[in-house]
Amino acid sequence: CRAARGLVDMNQIDLAAGASVSKNVIVDFEKGRRNPTKNNLAAIQRVLEAAGVEFTNGDAPGVRLRKRKR
Repeated sequence: CRAARGLVDMNQIDLAAGASVSKNVIVDFEKGRRNPTKNNLAAIQRVLEAAGVEFTNGDAPGVRLRKRKR
C-alpha cells in the first residue's frame, strides 16, 4: 500500500478519503497492525488502480505504474 501510494504521489489522507475509510485504517494497514475488511481493501485497491497503479502477482508480487495507452 505504501509503495503504491509512493508511485502515484498520494498521501494517506487522500487515499483514505477516496476509499471512504478512516486514515487510521490506512496507517494501521501499512504498519502491519491490522488487515482492512474485504470491502475496505477492495476500495483501497480501486482508488490506487484508478490513480495508475497496477498490482502484480506471481513470482514477484508488488506494484508498478500501469503503462499508458498511446
